[in-house]
Amino acid sequence: MRRPVNRQLVLKPQDFYLLLVLATLKGETQTYPDLAALTGLSMSEVHGALKRAEQARLLAFLDRQPRVLTPQFKEFLVYGARYAFPAVRGGMVGGLPTAYAAPPLDKLIAPSSDPPPVWPCAEGRARGVALMPLYPSAPAAALRNPALYESLALFDALRMGAARERNVAVKLFEERL
Repeated sequence: MRRPVNRQLVLKPQDFYLLLVLATLKGETQTYPDLAALTGLSMSEVHGALKRAEQARLLAFLDRQPRVLTPQFKEFLVYGARYAFPAVRGGMVGGLPTAYAAPPLDKLIAPSSDPPPVWPCAEGRARGVALMPLYPSAPAAALRNPALYESLALFDALRMGAARERNVAVKLFEERL
């Protein structure tokens, strides 16, 4: 007897990463090659991520352009994404500051005596506790786009921060979306 096939949709980290990129771009027209170059994803990864995000009802295609469905995206961002993509920490490394140690939170939250969270990255000049980025190419993309860097750092504050950091990050995301 054949077992039934379970074709359950599963969002991948690159899907959410691409949604954060699109939300940061705020409706600017982007082609698949543009998105691939900006994010460091391949064109096939961009295509697959957009299709999975559309099936999850976090994105729609309007005039053949991908558009983030803001209310659904905001709900998933605030209430579900930190459980779907939990923070993975490592040891002391050199890298790029994230979460409360990166803009815009670094001006709003006083640092503790603990080492800051950083994405392991050769271009980073900070030393701290490794926090694996949502997707491996995210630090390089963040260095090319300051608005994206802030969005990714805010998401890291949501997924690994204390209550105060999460509340400030939610407030800043609501202003941006």
